[in-house]
Amino acid sequence: MKKAIPIILLAAILGGGGWYFYKKQHPSEDPLVLHGNVDIRGVDLGFRVAGRIAEVLKDEGDTVKAGELLARIDGEPYQREADQARAALVQAKAASEQAKAKLGQAKADADLKRAGYRKEEIQQAEASLSEAKVTMDNAERAHSRQESLVKSNAVSRQAYENVEAGYREAEQRMKLAQANLDRLQAGFRSEEIAAAEATVGAAQAAVGASEADVVKAEAAVKTVEIKLADTELKSPSDGVVITRALEPGAIVQAGPTVLSLSLEKPVWVRAYVHEPELGKFPPGTRVKVFSDSDPKKGFSGTVGFVSPRAEFTPKSVETKELRTSLVYRMRVVVDDSDGSLRQGMPVRVTLGAHTDE
Repeated sequence: MKKAIPIILLAAILGGGGWYFYKKQHPSEDPLVLHGNVDIRGVDLGFRVAGRIAEVLKDEGDTVKAGELLARIDGEPYQREADQARAALVQAKAASEQAKAKLGQAKADADLKRAGYRKEEIQQAEASLSEAKVTMDNAERAHSRQESLVKSNAVSRQAYENVEAGYREAEQRMKLAQANLDRLQAGFRSEEIAAAEATVGAAQAAVGASEADVVKAEAAVKTVEIKLADTELKSPSDGVVITRALEPGAIVQAGPTVLSLSLEKPVWVRAYVHEPELGKFPPGTRVKVFSDSDPKKGFSGTVGFVSPRAEFTPKSVETKELRTSLVYRMRVVVDDSDGSLRQGMPVRVTLGAHTDE
């Protein structure tokens, strides 16, 4: 019996050593499990313009798609404002076109005055002077004949005076034609050119002012069109209506919440990892997410963010003993959520596919 005791002790020692070396060569393959909560973003939706709510098309619990119409404000006041702004824009454009046409006329007149009269006008004035000279020469000869005849009483005094009047008229017409030719050949006076250039400057200023009016009118149209579009409240993304705060007929200012949405995407998990395991969860690490409602159903996820600061474990995540441990917060983006993960739901995150507690 005494000999059997050392043998038993030796066997125990050998067995313990063997188990130690076995565990050393075959470490535990249980996956590392982290604890956290589902974090689903929400959004409070309201109008950017004031008015009377005409319709609220969705109720609590309704699913909505991105861009879907949720509610509408009576848009008649904004439609009238838009019509007035568009009419003002048409008027501003018409006034701008008129100002541009006047500028074109003023520039043409100034160019004409700077260049002087055209060659054709001068040639026409020369022809008129030649014609006036011929007429005056004929009138002068007729006057000379009548002057001789009236002295011999061969013609009446009245006939002579009529011929003399025609001669004086022809003489004045020739002088007028000469003066007109001289004016054309001399060109425009400096005062006339300066006045024409001043008219161009005024026309350019008018065009600038009219174009500024067009820009203001276009901006006014855009502003009121934005207001008109803002009378419709549309969903920014897919989600579920969780709160319907206001009803049709309510008079609202810009800003108050009409509907609150819980967004379908992104679905995040806020989990916490202890410092020794921190290196196992760098950003981009693929993980599995399990909930208590269906422990065997795992969701695929990706580590997207790891906090650079340590913090104490939240009370909602760990036991009382572990709440005093410092951990690092990380965010896991769930890739294939089917809507069963709800806000605040406790979940487990693991590198493997293990589903047991």
